[in-house]
Amino acid sequence: MAAARFIVRGRVQGVYYRASTRDHALALGVMGSARNLDDGSVEVVAVGTGNALGEFERWLWQGPPAARVAEVRREDLPDAPVGVRDFVTG
Repeated sequence: MAAARFIVRGRVQGVYYRASTRDHALALGVMGSARNLDDGSVEVVAVGTGNALGEFERWLWQGPPAARVAEVRREDLPDAPVGVRDFVTG
């Protein structure tokens, strides 16, 4: 399994970005989490197959209809976070 951390910037808070991200992740079989950061961005940690993470990253650039994504930064993680079995938002 591959793992990555994404920082998504733009109009991504208050537009159901995290909930939509969770729905899309689960549809792709991706596990992890999404949380709002104090600077207005969203942090997403994702674990899945390489193909699933690639598709997931493409979706992060789009987001839900009300979102306006300006940037998605990806950092590949050497190991999957321990205990990840679902996709949570916080």
